[in-house]
Amino acid sequence: MKSEVLQKLVILKHQNGDNLTKVFHDLNGIVSLATIKRWYKMINETGSINLSYSSGRPRTARTETAIKKTKQKLKQNKVSTRKLALDLEISHTSAYRILRDDLGCRPYKHVVEPALTEEHKEKRKKFANWIRTNFRKQETLKILFSDEKMFDIDGVYNTQKDRIWAVSRDEANEKGAIHQKKKFPQKVMVWLGVCSKGVSPLVIFE
Repeated sequence: MKSEVLQKLVILKHQNGDNLTKVFHDLNGIVSLATIKRWYKMINETGSINLSYSSGRPRTARTETAIKKTKQKLKQNKVSTRKLALDLEISHTSAYRILRDDLGCRPYKHVVEPALTEEHKEKRKKFANWIRTNFRKQETLKILFSDEKMFDIDGVYNTQKDRIWAVSRDEANEKGAIHQKKKFPQKVMVWLGVCSKGVSPLVIFE
């Protein structure tokens, strides 16, 4: 049974209007998100938290031990739900629910960003200092920043998410499931500039 101090704290936060996620983070994961959600439901229905009985059948997969092991694995390295399910000998769905409902985690995609070395950072810092030293504020407003990018006219298709529902491969192909791509596709360059006055017109070089 959870500490009565935690129960009183959750009741107080409920009275203050705190949402479930905020309460979960404020308690540093001591109480699972699913438990807080259940407590909030009790408070809404009865005005208090009653843990004298447990409704429904007992858990066999999402146990406190499994949740603790998952929390430890999160601290060590990135976690795969399939590998986690194998390690804990539970279903993939149970592993996913432990991460999402009990620990309040969400799956995030990798973010690609430029790899800046210390040399790059130093050059940017020198450039910024040079601008501050040699230009007055009114002069900096006249600077035009521009960039260009090459685009493939054949377009970009996401093979992981683009789907066509059909009863057979032939029917799918007839509906446009085949995307033909040239070996050396035609490309165009697009240029754009921005300054203190706004954004320049889009310029396309064919």
